[in-house]
Amino acid sequence: MSADVLGEILADVRQRVENGQYALPEKAAAPGPDGGRFVASLREPGVRIIAEIKQRSPSAGEILPGADGKVESLALAYRRGHAAAISVVTDEKFFGGNPAWIPRARRISGLPVLMKDFIVSERQLDLAAALGADAVLLIVRALKAEELAALAEGARKRRLATVVEAHGAEEISRAAQVRPDVLGVNARDLSSFETDLTALEKLAAAIPQGPVRLAESGIRSREDVRRLANAGFEAFLVGEALLRSEDPEEMMRELKS
Repeated sequence: MSADVLGEILADVRQRVENGQYALPEKAAAPGPDGGRFVASLREPGVRIIAEIKQRSPSAGEILPGADGKVESLALAYRRGHAAAISVVTDEKFFGGNPAWIPRARRISGLPVLMKDFIVSERQLDLAAALGADAVLLIVRALKAEELAALAEGARKRRLATVVEAHGAEEISRAAQVRPDVLGVNARDLSSFETDLTALEKLAAAIPQGPVRLAESGIRSREDVRRLANAGFEAFLVGEALLRSEDPEEMMRELKS
């Protein structure tokens, strides 16, 4: 997405936070967050894939029509295809998501779940924890340094693992400063919408020891996974390719083969 679209999304999210639109559910999901389980799953041997549930995006348009009726079937397919975790995109206005998908995906699959949203407030962390998410996404480009640090600490206090997303070497350095559990590098250029796995390969070496190295966006085949694993990435977030697949379970198996 372009910087202008990112700015529009963030302005909308901040306004919704201010208007109290991230209200907590009447009853918190059980069990609660388990960030340790999320990280442990990504550190297991073999190809570790975070499989995504997403209806649409500003760059790709409609990806999964009728996503609300497919949450359980997708989550089960990811489970059977041996995903390490599930990413649920919860932004409603721009991505067609729904926070209620988190407990649904977690309950049917038994897998750890990442709440993937544009988090700018601890109120959103409270919602993630109440819904039973195990991890949250924090985007370096979306936050000032002090905001990123405060939200990372707030997530830890709620037993939520942190997936901190960077674009480029400078943002990787900023991400590392908040001691993330997972440091993700996104292959999508926020100006052109294009994905560049070659650039992503080069950035793996910039990630310091400690966090799980996660490659995001543009991963469509086993060959893409192999290239990025050889570069040093340890886990891979795959969305659009799985969602457009006729058989997500079988595609999961191919990516991991």
